[in-house]
Amino acid sequence: MSVPHPIAARHKGFNRAEIVDQNFVEFVQFWQGDVARAPRDDEPVLPGSALDARGFRELLESQLISRHLDLMARVLRVQNKVFYTIGSSGHEGNAMVARLARHTDPAFLHYRSGGFMAERFRKLPGMDPIMDSALSFAASAEDPASGGRHKVWGSKPLWVLPQTSTIASHLPKALGTAIAIEQARRIGHALPIPGDSIAICSFGDASSNHATAQTAFNAAAWTAYQKLPAPVLFVCEDNGIGISVKTPGGWVASNFQQRANLDYFYADGLDLAGGYAGVQRAVEHCRTTRRPTFLHLNTTRVMGHAGTDFEIEWRSVEELVALEATDPLLRSATIALASGLYDRDSLLNLYNDIRRRCFAAADEADRTPKLTRLADVMAPLAPYSPEAVRAEAEGKGDVAERERAFGGAEKLPEKQPARHLAVQIGQALHELMAKYPESLLFGEDVAQKGGVYTVTKGLHKAFRNARVFNTLLDETMILGLAQGYANMGMLPLPEIQYLAYFHNACDQIRGEAASLQFFSNGQYRNPMLMRVASLGYQRGFGGHFHNDNSITALRDIPGLVVGCPSRGDDAATMLRTMAALAKVDGRVVAFLEPIALYMTKDLYEPGDGQWQFHYPEPGQAMPLGEGRVYHEEADDLVIFTFGNGVPMSLRAARRIERAHGWNVRVVDLRWLVPLNDGFIAAQAASAKRVLVVDEGRKSAGVGEGVITALAEAGLGGVPMRRVVGADTFTPLAGAAFLVLPGDDDIVAAAAELA
Repeated sequence: MSVPHPIAARHKGFNRAEIVDQNFVEFVQFWQGDVARAPRDDEPVLPGSALDARGFRELLESQLISRHLDLMARVLRVQNKVFYTIGSSGHEGNAMVARLARHTDPAFLHYRSGGFMAERFRKLPGMDPIMDSALSFAASAEDPASGGRHKVWGSKPLWVLPQTSTIASHLPKALGTAIAIEQARRIGHALPIPGDSIAICSFGDASSNHATAQTAFNAAAWTAYQKLPAPVLFVCEDNGIGISVKTPGGWVASNFQQRANLDYFYADGLDLAGGYAGVQRAVEHCRTTRRPTFLHLNTTRVMGHAGTDFEIEWRSVEELVALEATDPLLRSATIALASGLYDRDSLLNLYNDIRRRCFAAADEADRTPKLTRLADVMAPLAPYSPEAVRAEAEGKGDVAERERAFGGAEKLPEKQPARHLAVQIGQALHELMAKYPESLLFGEDVAQKGGVYTVTKGLHKAFRNARVFNTLLDETMILGLAQGYANMGMLPLPEIQYLAYFHNACDQIRGEAASLQFFSNGQYRNPMLMRVASLGYQRGFGGHFHNDNSITALRDIPGLVVGCPSRGDDAATMLRTMAALAKVDGRVVAFLEPIALYMTKDLYEPGDGQWQFHYPEPGQAMPLGEGRVYHEEADDLVIFTFGNGVPMSLRAARRIERAHGWNVRVVDLRWLVPLNDGFIAAQAASAKRVLVVDEGRKSAGVGEGVITALAEAGLGGVPMRRVVGADTFTPLAGAAFLVLPGDDDIVAAAAELA
């Protein structure tokens, strides 16, 4: 039978896609073998197989859809009709996992998951795996997964949460989702999926070595060791290579087969008839035992890592030919023909019909609208509904529950004397936990101890283990847990013990949590309120890991909201708004707590008590971007600052007023990301001089953003200076204060402007 080959028509020589395609056709055309009686739909496709004939036919079709999407992408990429060529060829056996799981099992997928996706599309009527995939390949604005922002495997109705390409970064949140499924029962939270669901997470053998993968495996075992349920199915698709670096033979089995509390199963992903039972055992084990399960799925990789990977340049022809002989589609063709389900003509007709459908879908997708406006590209990144957020933040919640959380009406925080920052953060957290029964607070040492600075003291007693709990010492997993809880509709309040520790786990926010709304076109979200003990100026407790003033890593994350209060009442109203931003708009927010101000009570003189404030009544909240202004009428000098810089600037302002006779205004920015450029410009509009006091480092700090806002507002002619930290790590003991700005530095900078 002669069939047209678009690839063969376009490429000659050693194009492996052309060869792999032609291999299948010729294999079927020239197949000679015994043919059995065709089994009925409910009979095994081959004697002894756990897979029935109907299942085989559907899995075969899913494999062929995946393969022809790969082949189509290779052809149309050179015509700029397709923009992604990392294929699934050789991994099509992952369709078995999709068949045996449910469409309500949240899936976090490897980029070679074309077979899985094609099969999962069967779970709901009226869905089209070819057209949906073609739209994604074409970066179409009508792509139902990401709206044209990235080629991702994703589907809201099929519970496939879109993943990008940060290696192994999805494993912690997959485990977090599995734990959240079980935790929901303990706190009485209604899940959006059935209670016996499992989380599915696929990745390659090379990725299994990544530190982020290892932290997820360790945390899964740590959880199971304590007899806590964690129904995650880790699917390692072992093709023996990572781009061009080969995995040592037997490494995956050796590394995972004997791991305690991570239950190992093996299945041959190259053979649908032979491998199905192994996949079935793994899925059923995970669902019934609720234990973390590791499925080692044997696969291969044909056609290279991506369309730009010309393997012939670094692998011998003999090696490639041997590899291509292991193509799982050749084994599936053998099963199809030997079982009698297909003859050669009907199998080739199916193969070519799917080819035509893929190319037709790609042509149609190419004609659909693309993203052409910046506003459309950014629309799902940082949603903000100011009125709805304000209403949520000002909402008082259940009054009786609030009173219970504080131990009675007479103990409500607004009825107490003025207090310092640490106490009022703790009070605000009590309030949020009472207001949102789906909220969970967790991190290192936060429970019985109440945190290393006792900020969370009393929360564990008030809300018990199910809602306030300690985690293992692993910031990556803390933020992975947070994403899992958010996926299941909860409100996570993770604590990162120090800002320096956040840098270990930054990609869980940058690459995962903050990007999910963007890459899912707003269909999925990771509402999260991350608390971080931050910044410098601690006395008697040194080193840069506990005095970290690097805010730059946070400022660079698109869509993230960052706030930093300098006083307790501001902390409470800011936390109310942050929780509302998470609840209403699904935002990821970071609350930076200045450690050196936790216990600060005085401002100008010892014992003056002027840095203690009354707790704000329920119903008061701080709008996003709103700063606090001290001495608003003053315009001889305007000082912009935040955090520790606020009390420093207020003290320095007194000295400057005495030295120069100036009236000094101090502006506490409070919100650091996004900076409110309009507010900054308005505060500087009447200023005769401007100082920017930034306790962060000179390079890439908040101060640069303030200066830029002033310049872009046309205020560059106003005399201005920055008072900033040095571009260095923070040393121990008294030397720390040499690298951080202080009161004297502010006074000296003002003198330069005199």
